[in-house]
Amino acid sequence: MNPTRRRDRAATRAALLDAARLRFSRHGYDGTGVREIAADAGVDPALVFRYFGSKKELYARAVRPEVPEGLADDTGRSAAELADTLLHEVVLADWEEYGGEHPLLAMLRSSGHADVREQLRAQVCDGYLRTFAERLPEGAPELRAEMLGALLLGLGVMRSVVGSPALTAAPSEETRALFARMVAPLVEEG
Repeated sequence: MNPTRRRDRAATRAALLDAARLRFSRHGYDGTGVREIAADAGVDPALVFRYFGSKKELYARAVRPEVPEGLADDTGRSAAELADTLLHEVVLADWEEYGGEHPLLAMLRSSGHADVREQLRAQVCDGYLRTFAERLPEGAPELRAEMLGALLLGLGVMRSVVGSPALTAAPSEETRALFARMVAPLVEEG
């Protein structure tokens, strides 16, 4: 008599999320299929729909770029310190679970899809940039925050997506020092 294998819902969901993170980060939303994700997780594709309802919902749960934990709550950090932390955490860190890059950069690969673009806009504008704007001096804090966001995203794209040689090879501390000089006019009064 063969013992029946009991299904572990939590482990199956976790395996699907892990497989989805890697697939979506490498191939984007449109380049990733439910069958591929299920195969990577070693489960039947029907379980994707059972646990998540749709590919869209799986994407929304798997690729969630969050402000690094505790960063938004740390109101003692200046905008310059916040920008440096985000450079280190988002652009320079190795996000192994997302194929080596931050989920924001993985989302950029899929930004041609309207739902993904809206998720990206909400995460960036309502998360990162609002946190920046709250710490910036008077005089167009929202515009300054968006310029800081553009600088961070641009650096991330150049380093991770384009693979620009100098930025990719530069030591982290050298990149951070040059970045601080670029950010200074945006975060200072005047």
